[in-house]
Amino acid sequence: MTTPRPAPLTRDAYRHLRRIELRWNDADRFGHVNNAVHQALVDSAINAWVIGTGTADARHDPVIPLVVETRCRFFAELDYPGAAEIGLRVAHLGTTSLGYEAGIFAEGAGEPAAQLLFTHVYVDRVTRRPAPIPPALRAALAALAP
Repeated sequence: MTTPRPAPLTRDAYRHLRRIELRWNDADRFGHVNNAVHQALVDSAINAWVIGTGTADARHDPVIPLVVETRCRFFAELDYPGAAEIGLRVAHLGTTSLGYEAGIFAEGAGEPAAQLLFTHVYVDRVTRRPAPIPPALRAALAALAP
């Protein structure tokens, strides 16, 4: 017996949307955006959002995020040429870790082409041991929580 597949979240479930233009080399021989590109799109959207908050400096901060887990569920193809809209929200905000939920939408679509989960653990830049998420960033992240 198989477990029913959960319905995808619609774009209104996400607290932030970022448009990213798809590139020629994102498409593969099968005529759609390759599955590996989806994680890169979400990673770019997350980092652009964090940089935009002004609460983190990836080159100098003593505490940095490392991706420790990703998952992706696909629902539809993305095509080049076109753009994707990446929806972000924070599903879990712990002391040293957080889970982002992301939806990748073809531009203007209500249903996602894919949904992803990214788990970050914040670590000391030198020791690579878990460290608390900086307070200013934590406050900004709270705005992405549903």
